[in-house]
Amino acid sequence: MNDMPVNPNNMIETSDSLEAVGVFRAWKNIFFVIVVISLLLTQVAFWAVNLGVVETPGAIQPAETAQPGATVPADEESSDGGLLHSLAGKFDFDLVARVIGVANGILIVSGILFALTVFFCLMVSLVGRLGGINHISRAFILALIMAALIIPWQRLLGSNVVGVAYGGDELLRWLDSKDGGMPNLIFYYLRFTGLWLVALLLMIMAQVRSSGWSKSILRRLEII
Repeated sequence: MNDMPVNPNNMIETSDSLEAVGVFRAWKNIFFVIVVISLLLTQVAFWAVNLGVVETPGAIQPAETAQPGATVPADEESSDGGLLHSLAGKFDFDLVARVIGVANGILIVSGILFALTVFFCLMVSLVGRLGGINHISRAFILALIMAALIIPWQRLLGSNVVGVAYGGDELLRWLDSKDGGMPNLIFYYLRFTGLWLVALLLMIMAQVRSSGWSKSILRRLEII
């Protein structure tokens, strides 16, 4: 009674579902790497501008503190304007702004594609009855929230709601406002660092959950 023959159609469907899982999982991992790299690039660009490594347009240069008629030794001047200034000169704000624009554009596209890929993994798991629904469902919710956070709502809606993605002009506006008191300073770092960190953590959690889904499928099918 219990020794029921295996339905060949079910075996074929399961095999097809596993092939689809392999494809979507590979692309999911690719999009994950692209998103993480893009996030790191935007954060590096932010800190380069924030710390003054890259001079911003209209930035006030440090005032001369030497007394009138005093001269600065040549060796001291060369050491103060050494390698750091020469490297920063090669990376002016225009170049950094272009890097920010490209990195944020890639971030938005790859973040949305990551969420869509996780959604397709969920669909394949449901249709193919592969299991691991708990893991992949949680991964999809996390990826969806992450995708919603990175979208630049401030540009699309023109509202106070902001996303992780930003442009060079926006960074300049926030940079000018951070000296307006402690509340402005807090909002400044929450906008460019706090929100970024939340998106990164959501991305990592979604990837971990989706990895648990893959292992659950293989374990359920007794492949590992």
